[in-house]
Amino acid sequence: MATRLNPYISFAGTARQAMEFYKDVFGGTLNMSTFGDMGAPVDADGIMHAMLETDSGYTIMGADTPPGMEHRAGTDMAVSLSGDDAVQLREYWDKLSASGSVQVPLEQQMWGDTFGSCTDRFGVTWMVNITG
Repeated sequence: MATRLNPYISFAGTARQAMEFYKDVFGGTLNMSTFGDMGAPVDADGIMHAMLETDSGYTIMGADTPPGMEHRAGTDMAVSLSGDDAVQLREYWDKLSASGSVQVPLEQQMWGDTFGSCTDRFGVTWMVNITG
């Protein structure tokens, strides 16, 4: 297997809902394991590991933060989507930003690309860049 770079997102008890949401946005195959599946005595229904592998080649991993560990939603990372397929990237943008908040509207920027930044309803920051 080749080395790959992908986000791994920690959630405060909403990993299942978030990963199912991202599957609705990007499609693909979602696999999830709970703490209970792994024999952990706490938070048996919490997601210990989730991996979404999309048909477009994206991989997103996530998990619920285990009890007793600090969680800082979205403030320590962003997920970047970039490329030249404007139709697909705009569709992703529309779904991600619809129930969240927009920091930078998806529009042409001074460097010639179309770019936007939003935070989805789970507190994750997304940057979308469509090559000009």
